[in-house]
Amino acid sequence: MSEVDTGCMSASPGREPAADVAPQGGNGAANDHRATVGERGEVRLSEADRRRWGIEPGVELALHESPQGLILRPRAGVLRKVYVEPTLACNLSCRTCVRQSWNEPMGAMEMATYRRLIEMLQEVPSLASMAFWGMGEPLMHPQILEMLSLAKGLGIKTELITNALLLDAEMAQGLVSAGLDTLVVSVDGVSAESYSEIRAGGALSQVRKNVEYLLEARRVAGRGKPELGIEFVAMRRNVDQLPSLARLAQQLEASFIVVSNVLPYTEELKDEILYGLWAGRSYPAERTPWTPEILLPRMDIKRGTLEPTGRLMSQTSYVASPGRNGQNASGYCRFVEEGSIAVAWDGGVSPCIALMHSYPCYVMRRPKQIRRYTVGNIAHDDLAAIWASPEYVAFRDRVHRFDFSPCTECGGCGLSETNEEDCFGNTFPVCGDCLWARGVIQCP
Repeated sequence: MSEVDTGCMSASPGREPAADVAPQGGNGAANDHRATVGERGEVRLSEADRRRWGIEPGVELALHESPQGLILRPRAGVLRKVYVEPTLACNLSCRTCVRQSWNEPMGAMEMATYRRLIEMLQEVPSLASMAFWGMGEPLMHPQILEMLSLAKGLGIKTELITNALLLDAEMAQGLVSAGLDTLVVSVDGVSAESYSEIRAGGALSQVRKNVEYLLEARRVAGRGKPELGIEFVAMRRNVDQLPSLARLAQQLEASFIVVSNVLPYTEELKDEILYGLWAGRSYPAERTPWTPEILLPRMDIKRGTLEPTGRLMSQTSYVASPGRNGQNASGYCRFVEEGSIAVAWDGGVSPCIALMHSYPCYVMRRPKQIRRYTVGNIAHDDLAAIWASPEYVAFRDRVHRFDFSPCTECGGCGLSETNEEDCFGNTFPVCGDCLWARGVIQCP
């Protein structure tokens, strides 16, 4: 995407502000991008930037006005990130897992399918990163290290999410040698008891030991990669452990923490959610005298500020903070806005992680059935053709506008029991009930 302001164009992806920072991709492009405006008002980019960002002659551009200026982007978007699900197999039986209410057959991605993906991605100059995760444990794929090495051969960033229980010394050395950039360890309990109660079959002590293997492998190799992070799914039974997350991160030498809410896949978990009021009321379409906008500054988190601030926030449905960069007030899909696709173990290509599989869940304590949505399969379809297909382009355009019915805000109706259609007349798949787009569920 490119941003125009007072006659200058500088590349600017996803949610980032306009200025001088562009994403680091696999082609060694500098962070500082420049453009000029010709005598007839045409914007001139370098050939490398045009190719990288998909801005070629004849390409239709979408124009969006933001507080930072005018944002120009190819209407079809550019592919920046690929999520790969190596396998559906897992070595745990977590209380929060979709397997508790799911009976899909297990499977693992065939290497022939994966190599075909890599070959097609060689022709995608905009590609910046590949993430390995999904509904299974990536380290259970027998060729996961080869997968990582092939991805790094594209010159891109790689990341992997794991429960770390298979991260023995040999695997740790393999991940470092494969050039993995980021490793996120999922822990939903900071104490041994809480961890085991949620992640049945695992032990926090083993996670700690295995992370030490990785830290040692990094030291021996003289590298600072992979960078370590931890992910924590918060719910009523473990929310009291949030204050201890920072200390755990320090002990594991993790440089970032991702906290997400839980998406209940079973009726048992529907009352564990920590959201409800804010899931649909954080970003309504506009401020009104009945829902006045509140712009909150950064404030210290102290006993004296939390209670009065919370009471203020509970009295309106339009809470914002400075620097939202003009994101869609109704919903923001990271996957679509940041140029991502999700490839399931069987090669099926979906727009996001949430649509990779069919499954039951509970949204705002309401039962809902999600139907899988695929736009092609890399085992036999061309990736460029999938990305440019009219159906997929139209879907991304619709998500960018996010003109779906606000199910989480109104409480839902019979149509919100599935993702088939909504009361605005949108047809499958509809995203108005998506908790990722509402900022309730987060992924690394």
